[in-house]
Amino acid sequence: MRRGNVSHHLFNLPNVAAELFRAPVASDFDGAVRSSHAPRFLLLYGSLREKSYSRLLTMEAARLLEAMGGEVKIFDPHGLPLPDEQPDSHSKVQELRALAQWAEGMVWCSPERHGAMTGIMKAQIDWIPLAIGAVRPTQGKTLALMEVSGGSQSFNALNQMRILGRWMRMITIPNQSSVAKAFLEFDDTGRMKPSAYYERVVDVMEELFKFTLLTRDVSSFLVDRYSERKESGEALSKRVNQKSI
Repeated sequence: MRRGNVSHHLFNLPNVAAELFRAPVASDFDGAVRSSHAPRFLLLYGSLREKSYSRLLTMEAARLLEAMGGEVKIFDPHGLPLPDEQPDSHSKVQELRALAQWAEGMVWCSPERHGAMTGIMKAQIDWIPLAIGAVRPTQGKTLALMEVSGGSQSFNALNQMRILGRWMRMITIPNQSSVAKAFLEFDDTGRMKPSAYYERVVDVMEELFKFTLLTRDVSSFLVDRYSERKESGEALSKRVNQKSI
């Protein structure tokens, strides 16, 4: 992609390194090579119960994404240790991290417990690091959020996960789904009943799919930061100019 030209207005920015400053322009997106494979989605849910409504809602989301043409994988949190309980070489941790790197978008779905997301949900997110070597497994990827609750509609878990999505440097879509009294919203076969809640899930998955198509091939440009270019430049200069090896 094109490197933005240094503006003549830079003399007003004495604290900016001119050689690293880039002015984004619309044509920066023209050189993106468009992917031909189906968008890839990783779905996480936050309950180990045999009849888990967050899992059932996640499965509905998976069906919708697949119907739109996406490739979907759902991570089963059974057997995932607590963070720091086991080394990151644990098989379930490695499975989760591999899926996080594979995915171009994610869906996080948690029950609300004691006014918050569940520990099971948080543990999965905590096992996904901000960086693995030089690879950032979540940066620039899209994220959709959903929650289920046993009582009235709430957004506590959604708000917490939205903060985490920002911390993980993800593109968290504006729309979201909160299903109240989830035990009333699924039939005996585990399928979600027709309702405004279901229609919102359709909306959220549609929006996630669109945002993923829009951003997946330009995510490296979207997350390219001046501060990190400067940090990398300083590290390179120090390494090149060292007096002895």
